[in-house]
Amino acid sequence: MRKNIVLTLSGSDRVGIVDSVTGILVKYDGNVETSRMARLGGEFAMLMLISLPEEQQANLEQSLQELRRQGFQVTSKPTGQDLEQKYSGWLPFQIEVHGADHEGIVHQLAHYLTQRGINIETMETGIIPAPMSGTLFFSMNAVVLVPPALSQKDWLMDMDDVADRLNVEIKVAALKRE
Repeated sequence: MRKNIVLTLSGSDRVGIVDSVTGILVKYDGNVETSRMARLGGEFAMLMLISLPEEQQANLEQSLQELRRQGFQVTSKPTGQDLEQKYSGWLPFQIEVHGADHEGIVHQLAHYLTQRGINIETMETGIIPAPMSGTLFFSMNAVVLVPPALSQKDWLMDMDDVADRLNVEIKVAALKRE
């Protein structure tokens, strides 16, 4: 029987990190189901959902110790409740945010969503200098799950108020369910 595990790794960036981690997984008949990886500053961060035979979990843990000895922060955690069941009937939306960067944008948006019981599934943010002025330009792309009982009209209208308060542009689009 295969077991799903969430594996995280972070540490100083260098060539070959992904090769080392995936080499360990292949050694134990592991498979990367989903992953996100990025260099953030001089650090590399990896987040993976992996599957492997249950009897290989102890061997995987032993091999991950070598990465820890190399200075990486590594965690592995078997997955829990099936989220598809937990969020059954919830509606997926994509949220895009663009505007001049300033402190608190992510927090205020996350707080707004949390107050309405909306779950953030994925979120990517970044800042880049605007081409002409060099002003820092914020962008965010998120996928959220909205409870079926929440009025779409109300939370979207309130989202317009959030955009005005933050002086950013927010676009929301319904996504198809998988």
